[in-house]
Amino acid sequence: MATAAKSAAIAELAENFRTSGAAVLTEYRGLTVKQLTELRTSIREHATYAVVKNTLTELAAKEAGVSAFDGQLTGPSAIVFVTGDAVETAKKLRDFAKANPLLVIKSGMLDGKPLSADDIKKLADLESREVLLAKLAGALQASLSKAVYLFAAPLSQAARTVDALRAKVAEAGPQGAAASDAPQDAPQDAPQDSAAADVQDAPTEDVATGGDQA
Repeated sequence: MATAAKSAAIAELAENFRTSGAAVLTEYRGLTVKQLTELRTSIREHATYAVVKNTLTELAAKEAGVSAFDGQLTGPSAIVFVTGDAVETAKKLRDFAKANPLLVIKSGMLDGKPLSADDIKKLADLESREVLLAKLAGALQASLSKAVYLFAAPLSQAARTVDALRAKVAEAGPQGAAASDAPQDAPQDAPQDSAAADVQDAPTEDVATGGDQA
């Protein structure tokens, strides 16, 4: 491969590493072209499957700051570059490897962190994004229903209390309702104003008219 072509291939691989949320290193020895096409088709919604040259991939990984595949690029290698759902891609790889044991999942990386083959299997066992979102939506709906019940309960209790009071008034009849609503009379023996009392109790004096009486 000419130097310019090698440089272009390294640059493309390095860009794939940078723009992928996850990557999985596989060995495909013995798989047919038809099987590889089937694998590409199964994961194309979330990832691409690229057959790579080991030496160029080592240089590209180093350029992109990826160390997850150090010392593992041996034999016929291909890398799954994941730009979509990593869990769903891991599931597809696991299922394909079960049906086609010649596909060997060697290692991977997720958000820059290295993954072993066992880590990738565990990733495949996780629930998909759609399932998690559905569960989250169900939990939120349950929480809202609970909140509505808690808000509605005091209102229902208040309504029952009002109904009970109305029933009690109805049993007492119109006279009882009028009596309960009538204002109470002021006390009859309420003390008079103190100033007025003093004036009434004061002794009456004769008023002289035209000087002393004879």
